[in-house]
Amino acid sequence: MKFNFKVNEIPKKELVEFVQKYHYSPVFPKLTKHWLGIYDEQLNLVGCLTLGWGTQPKQTIQKLFPELDTKDYLEIGKMCMNEEMPRNSETQMLKAVVEWIKEYRKDVSLLYTMADGIMGKVGYVYQAFNFKYGGSYFTDVFMTNTGEKVHPRSMKQILIENAKFEGKEKLFWATPAYMKTIGMSRIRGLMFRYMYPLNKKAKKLLKDNNWNINYPKEKDLKWKKQLEKGKYIEVDKPEFNFDNAEVNKKNIEQHLKN
Repeated sequence: MKFNFKVNEIPKKELVEFVQKYHYSPVFPKLTKHWLGIYDEQLNLVGCLTLGWGTQPKQTIQKLFPELDTKDYLEIGKMCMNEEMPRNSETQMLKAVVEWIKEYRKDVSLLYTMADGIMGKVGYVYQAFNFKYGGSYFTDVFMTNTGEKVHPRSMKQILIENAKFEGKEKLFWATPAYMKTIGMSRIRGLMFRYMYPLNKKAKKLLKDNNWNINYPKEKDLKWKKQLEKGKYIEVDKPEFNFDNAEVNKKNIEQHLKN
């Protein structure tokens, strides 16, 4: 089914409520520039998408393309649709968002995103829209005894308690011994990079740097669990959930309030 989606910037609270209803993770990135609502022909809100950057905007883009800077790209933070929409709707939503960027953010050359392999996502929607693939890398997250997924940057209070436990002044990573006492695990999994060029110059840049369509599939997903410092074993896909979020509670409630 073909749609003629409309894209508008919407109040943050409206988007947050939609995302926390339909997205697998209610946790939001902090550096969001645009809060976009996607509407069908009857002006029903059927999808939402945020544009901004990750935790290290400049480092992210210059690690991939040293000649570029933060102003040259936007990153998809959150993207989801009403679950009742047909299967190909997200691809059409991306098309509408790209058109919006080209009209209202002509200064941007690249649209960047990552598929969260830790959550079992390889990026099929980006593949269907012909994003270019830029490889994968392992990243670490933590998992509480209730299944809550915790980003390392959200571990501040836990690290304070961990340092006391170990008799240290400060720690940058939770220790296996302390995690065992609180029922937390350190999980390592893949993230998959995707980039969409918004002009001819960007298209050439991706081609010259070997961004391609050799897309990953589900067989490429991998997970490892830390046993002790420096030692991991391969495991099946972890069953993350946010039903009883505690570590991320402040982030979730703060975005709803604001």
